[in-house]
This record gives sequence, C-alpha cells and structure tokens, in this order.
Amino acid sequence: MEQLDIQTVLTLGFAIAVVITILKSARVVPQRSNVVIERLGKYSRTLDSGFHILIPFIDKVAYTHTLKEEVIDVPRQTCVTKDNIQVGIDGILYIQVIDPHKASYGINDYRYAASQLAQTTMRSVIGQTDLDKTFEERAKINEEVVRALDDAAAPWGVKVLRYEIADIELPVSIKDALEQQMRAERERRAAIAKSEGERQAMINVSEGQKQEVINLSEADKTRQINEAEGRAKEIELIAIATAEGIRQIAEAINQPGGQNAVNLRVAEQYVKEFGNLAKTNNSMIVPVELANIGGAVAGLTEILKTVQK
Repeated sequence: MEQLDIQTVLTLGFAIAVVITILKSARVVPQRSNVVIERLGKYSRTLDSGFHILIPFIDKVAYTHTLKEEVIDVPRQTCVTKDNIQVGIDGILYIQVIDPHKASYGINDYRYAASQLAQTTMRSVIGQTDLDKTFEERAKINEEVVRALDDAAAPWGVKVLRYEIADIELPVSIKDALEQQMRAERERRAAIAKSEGERQAMINVSEGQKQEVINLSEADKTRQINEAEGRAKEIELIAIATAEGIRQIAEAINQPGGQNAVNLRVAEQYVKEFGNLAKTNNSMIVPVELANIGGAVAGLTEILKTVQK
C-alpha cells in the first residue's frame, strides 16, 4: 500500500514536471510585440509575434517590448525664458521601440530616460526663447525638442515621433500684464478700425459729391449742345425758307404782270408805313414830293431792279 502511494506521488510529480516543462518551452508572442530571449544569461535572439518553442531551464524571457506608439506624460517643470520669466511647462511625448535589442541593453529604462531628456531639452530651448515667442512658436519649439531627443535616443533603439507642449503656466503678475497688453492692443485695433471706417466714409461722400458735380456738368454741357444745335437748325431752316421765299418772289417778278404787282405792293407798304409814322410821332415829317406818290414808287421800283440785277 505504501509502495503504491509512493508510485502515485512520483507519477503525479512527473506529470507536473512535464506540464511545467511544456509551459516553459512554449511561448506565444502577441501581435506588434517582441520578446528578447537570453540563453544561460546571454542574449540569444528576439522573437517576433507568433508561437515559439524554448529550451526549458536554459532559455529565458528577459524583456518584452511593444512596438506600438507609446505616450509618455512629461511632468510639469519650471523653465526660465530668455527675458528671465519663469513659466511652468508640461508636455506629452510620443515614442516607439524600433530595435528591441538596443531598447533592452542600451539603457536601463528608456521611458524614464526619454521623459527626463525631454525636460532638460525643453529647459534649454525655452531659455533661448522670449516669453512672447513661446506662445507664437510652439510648433518650432516642439520640433527642436523632437530633433534633440531623436538624436539622443537613437542608441536606445527608440524613435521619438513627436512632442507637444500641453500647457504653459504663467505667474499671476505676468498674466495681469499680458491681459492689460492684450486689452490695450484690442482697443488700439478698435480705434484704428473706427478711424479707417470714418476715413472710408468721408472718401465715399467726397467721391459721391465729385460724381454728382461731374454728372451735373455733363448734363449742362449736353443741354447747351442740344440748345446750340437747335438754334443752328432753326437758323438754317429760316435761312432756307427765306432764300426759297426770295427765289419765289424773283420768279414771280419775272412773270407777266409781276412788275406791276411789285409796284402796287411797294405803294401799299409806303402808304401804310407813312400812316403809322404819323400816328406814333408828335412831329410829322412830310416829304417834299408827297403828292407824287407814283414817282416815289417808281424810284423804289428802280432800286429793286438794281438789287435784282
């Protein structure tokens, strides 16, 4: 009975040993991960994702690294700007393991080292920058930090992808001064905008008045031109009508009996105008040859013939 119990215990112990051996020898590496294997305390190989068999009690998993991008919170630190202003800055660092062997044996803790190096680099960069530019040139500061960290982290098998400043904390006195400066700047911009608006309004009014004067002068010019053209046309028509009337009179005179009609017409006008002269004047001028109206008419007729020739 005792011999059976001993045999059972040995069998159970052997089974446990086999299970432990299998567990020690089989290794499943997750996706986007690498496992560093040491054999008898010395680096052996790096296992990629998948199923792997190890030699029990000889091979040992020394380090496990993720190849995913890691986010490290860089603690807040006090930095002094180029113009001697203390500011509190914290940031976020993005890194990725690209060489598991170097990440295992190149440095003890690459995460802590990257965080500390980011702080020291940030202090150095801020010390070369004025306070105003720390807000304006965040992208440039981030690039300088990434460049310095990437050069230093290359022997560690780590790639520094980017660094972002999370927050910049200013002293209370500096905040008040900046607020006053911003308020003054806003007021200055408002005053400039108001003056520019008034100036533009005055320009618009003057331009409107100028255009109005131009339009009135153009209208007056057009009116004068139209009136002149109308008068010229009127004179031309009168001249044409007068010439046509004279021509018709000349033709009528040359017709049979025309000369007698002219003499009669001249005599009638002579008597009519002489009668009007007698009505409008107190003193009356009487021609010497008043009785010889026919002679006067004949004289006028001779004058007309001369003009006609």
